[in-house]
Amino acid sequence: MNHRITKILLAPFTLLFSIGVSLRKLAYRAGLLKSTRFDFPIISVGNLNVGGTGKSPHVSYLAKFLSPYINVGMLSRGYKRKTKGFRYVNLNNSVEEVGDEPLQFKLRHPDTLVAVNESRIQGIFKMLGDYPDLQTILMDDAYQHLSITPNLNVLLTEYNRPYTDDFLLPSGRLREGKSGAARADIIIVTKCPDELNQGDKLAWENRLQPLPNQRLYFSKFQYGKPYYLFNPSYAYSLSDQLEVLVFCAIANTDYLENYLQKTVRKAKILQFPDHHFFTNSELGNLKAQFDLLKSAQKIILTTEKDAMRLRLHQDFIIESQLPIFVLPIEVDFLFDEAEKFQDDVKQFLLNFKV
Repeated sequence: MNHRITKILLAPFTLLFSIGVSLRKLAYRAGLLKSTRFDFPIISVGNLNVGGTGKSPHVSYLAKFLSPYINVGMLSRGYKRKTKGFRYVNLNNSVEEVGDEPLQFKLRHPDTLVAVNESRIQGIFKMLGDYPDLQTILMDDAYQHLSITPNLNVLLTEYNRPYTDDFLLPSGRLREGKSGAARADIIIVTKCPDELNQGDKLAWENRLQPLPNQRLYFSKFQYGKPYYLFNPSYAYSLSDQLEVLVFCAIANTDYLENYLQKTVRKAKILQFPDHHFFTNSELGNLKAQFDLLKSAQKIILTTEKDAMRLRLHQDFIIESQLPIFVLPIEVDFLFDEAEKFQDDVKQFLLNFKV
């Protein structure tokens, strides 16, 4: 069906969604619903749309550069976990207990305090009560949680899917209107191409029109060397002789596909909805698809987030001798502005006043 016709058909539902979002915001502005601002530095990383902007890698980036200096905690909802309430994440947890992104974060940063809770307010109070030496808390995907007013609000928008070109659900992917960007202190355009130049930067500034108090940055992903799912010390180099079968459940694969097109001989992608829990039959199909590949050099590639859920099928994967490798990613800032971004965050923490 034509995309324009689809939007027309969904317009009444989009209007209802818009009314609901507006009424909720109005209730907070009128004081009918309470928003809590903690006398403690809370940093929120989120977006206006549903998924795919790279929240977890950017939270990981913040933790990596802050942890050598201060005690950092991380709080997430724990999306799609099968437990309820507050939980601290430990290295022995399963993805079903805490969710894929919090577990991924804990494995990457084992010395960082990580917790999950549906109520961010209760979660923050619990963390501060148990660990009074904490010096900041990073909230993942909390931009629409108006019950908390973060002290530093970081808004992400994807290069190929900016919020300025999108529409409210269900016609588009926005969880709230574009005016919500005004709450941000920092806006980061993510998943940018390497060749972005100063002219492009100026065009984006005109496009997003950040407010005088807002800082605008541009970031990209740097892919590392894939490592074996059950043995991170065993790495595998990608090459133009390699055929790759990608098995993933992420919001979109455009950036990954573009990278693989330039790196390997051939790549086929088996994609599922974001945060999808893989079934036994899907793993069986993965094996069948992999066996059909004709290349002498071939591997299965997945993302760090998907690796958390694939661990649930460890016995089958090992018995089937499936060579599943995990592709790590790091955030890098364009225009040599990594230090400037870090300084913005550091100055916020240094100047924070109760």
